[in-house]
Amino acid sequence: MKHQSLALTQDRSTPLRAFWLASLSMVLILSQALMAQSRGAPESFADLAEQISPAVVNITTQTVVAGRTGPQGIVPEGSPFEDFFREFQDRGGNGDTPRRSSALGSGFVISEDGFIVTNNHVIEGADEIMIEFFEGFELPAELVGRDPNTDIAVLKVESDEPLKFVSFGDSDTGRVGDWVMAMGNPLGQGFSVSAGIISARNRALSGTYDDYIQTDAAINRGNSGGPLFNMDGEVIGVNTAILSPNGGSIGIGFSMASNVVTKVVDQLREFGETRRGWLGVRIQDVTDELAEALGMNEARGALVSDVPEGPSKEAGIEAGDVILSFDGTQVDDTRQLVRIVANTPVGKTVRVVVNRGGESQTLKVKLGRREEAEGAATPTAEAEQPVAPSKMDALGLTLKPLDDALREELGMAEGTEGLAVVAVDETSEAHEKGLRPGDVITEAGQSPIKTVEDLEARVDEARDEGRKSLLLLVRRGGDPRFVALGLADE
Repeated sequence: MKHQSLALTQDRSTPLRAFWLASLSMVLILSQALMAQSRGAPESFADLAEQISPAVVNITTQTVVAGRTGPQGIVPEGSPFEDFFREFQDRGGNGDTPRRSSALGSGFVISEDGFIVTNNHVIEGADEIMIEFFEGFELPAELVGRDPNTDIAVLKVESDEPLKFVSFGDSDTGRVGDWVMAMGNPLGQGFSVSAGIISARNRALSGTYDDYIQTDAAINRGNSGGPLFNMDGEVIGVNTAILSPNGGSIGIGFSMASNVVTKVVDQLREFGETRRGWLGVRIQDVTDELAEALGMNEARGALVSDVPEGPSKEAGIEAGDVILSFDGTQVDDTRQLVRIVANTPVGKTVRVVVNRGGESQTLKVKLGRREEAEGAATPTAEAEQPVAPSKMDALGLTLKPLDDALREELGMAEGTEGLAVVAVDETSEAHEKGLRPGDVITEAGQSPIKTVEDLEARVDEARDEGRKSLLLLVRRGGDPRFVALGLADE
C-alpha cells in the first residue's frame, strides 16, 4: 500500500513537473531573446551584407613616379664605380626612366549618379583612378574635391545605368557597444566584410577636426576609405586608420564620424573645396588652475590667448576672454569650439558669450573663411634663445625687460613690451609648466607688464585678492598661451 501511494504521488507530480519545466523553458527563451534584443545581436550579418555590398567599391590608382638620377646610396659620387652601377641600373630599368606605381583602397557610392566617397590619402597624387564595382565592372573616376584636414575625398564616375548607393546615418546616435560592420578591400584581397562593435567615440588622433569612432571590427591596409555601417545599413563612419605595431589589425581601428564627413562631402560636391567658418582667435583649454586664476567656478570653455586681425578683433573679443557659448551651443573645450565654428556657414553672424573679468558679455561676430585666412597667414620666425644674463628672479624665472636687441633676437614684433625669460629653475613649477628660455611674458593677471617690478606688483595684487595662482600670458616665437603659476605663501 505504501508502494502504491508513492507511485500515485509520482503520477500526480508528473503533469505539475512538466508544467514547471515548460514554464522554465519559456522564461529562458524569453530571457535570451530580451538579452539578444538589448545587445542588438543579429543571428547573421548576411542579409545586411547582401543589401549594401553593391554600393561598396574597390579603388585602384596609378601614379607616375620619377626615376632615380643615379646610383644614389650605392657608391659615393665621383667613385670610379659610378658609371658601372649607373649602367647596371639602366639595364634593370631603374635609371632615369619614370615608372608607374599602383595603390589600392576602398570607397562607397552615395548617389545613383555616381558620386563616391573615399579617403584623401587613397587618391592623393594619383594620375588615374579606376573604380571596381561589386558586380565586376569597372569605371574610371574623376576627382571632384578633397580635404586633407579630415582625409576625405569625393570622386565621380559616369554610368549609363543608375548605381546602387548607400546613405549616411547619424553618428552621434551610435553608442559604445553597438554592433557595426566594415566593408572594403583589405590587403588587395577584394570585397570583404568584418563585424565588431563601437569600442569608443570622439577619438582624436592628430587632426584639428578629428572625431573618430573606434571599432574592433577588423580594418587592414586597403580598407581605407571604406564604410562603417550600423545595423540599419547606414554609413556612420569612413574607415581611415588603425593602431598597430605590425601593420595588421589588432582590433583598434578608427573611422571618421559621418557627422563630420557629410558636411565635408556636401561642400566638396557643391564647391569642389571646403569652406569652413573662421572665428579668428588663438585659444587654449581652461584648466583648473587657469579657472582659479580667472576667478571662474568651473574649468570649461576656450581661453582666448590672442586676437589677430579678423572677425573676432572687429567684434571686440579680447585676449583673456573665455568663450563659454558659440551660436547658442555651450563650449566645453577648444576641440569642440574648433569643430562647431568650422561647421558654421561662412559669413553668418553669431552670438558669442564670453567671460571677461568675472562677468558675462555677449558679442556678435560675423564669421570669415578659414581657408582664406590660412592662405594669407605668414609663418613666424623661429625664436632664438637669449644669452644675456639677468639680475632679477621671480617665480623661479630669471627675467629681463625686452629691448630692441632682444626683440630682434627673439623674433618679436617691433614695439612688443614684456619680460624675456633668460633662465628657468628646473625644480620650479614654471619649468614643469613648460616655460623655457626664449619665452616672453607680456601679461600678468591679465594686465600688461614691462618690468619685473610690474610682475611683482601683479603677484602682490593676486595674493591680496586671495588667489592661489597668477595668470601669465606667454609668447614663444610669437605664438601666445596662458600659464597659471602657483603663488607660494610669503
